[in-house]
Amino acid sequence: MQKKSLNVKQEQILAEWNLAKDHLRGCELWQFEQRETIITQGALLDRLLFVLSGKAKVCTLADNGKNLVLAYYISEGIIGDMEFAMRKDEAETTMVALSDFQCIALPILPNEAYLRQNSLFMNTMAQGLAEKLQLSSENFLSAAFYPGKQRLCDYILQSAYKNFFSDNLTDVAATIGMSYRHMFRLLNDLITNGVLTKVGNGYEILQPDQLQRFAKGYL
Repeated sequence: MQKKSLNVKQEQILAEWNLAKDHLRGCELWQFEQRETIITQGALLDRLLFVLSGKAKVCTLADNGKNLVLAYYISEGIIGDMEFAMRKDEAETTMVALSDFQCIALPILPNEAYLRQNSLFMNTMAQGLAEKLQLSSENFLSAAFYPGKQRLCDYILQSAYKNFFSDNLTDVAATIGMSYRHMFRLLNDLITNGVLTKVGNGYEILQPDQLQRFAKGYL
């Protein structure tokens, strides 16, 4: 992770969240590389992170304490809003960057009074929390009821950034509820059919429309 000072344009983005930069203290720009962990479940989370660019997956630990179970993806909005709303300072989830990722880090302690008294900000945050709940529910239903190929294609579509998919395949298999061998076989079928192609440490989506059809169950 790299930390930098905010420029004028980045400071102005805070106004979209009904936050006046003159009332805020200690804001920084945080930059993460692809596959870098942004937050870890159970670790101290003493900042709100406002997403500027990139995409990340939000996961919780499975019962075995090892595998990550997908909750939802995030490419906009706030990280840490759930913990802030519940007045907790430990992260409830693990978040991993799926691409280069930028966010504004806002320390909670020196800004908490201003944030909680700002009804416009709190209402905007509440709307974002409701949207995350809906996404999490949809991903649970997908993992529970969809056929394997459909689950994989849906996962690739949701986690891809700019038509490029790169993720830890062991985590992918655990998240969509199948063996690594079966998941890898389905992945190779998509390559053989020209839907994907292997590029470096990931996969380029050559036929996004066809992948979308598979994700919707037209197998």
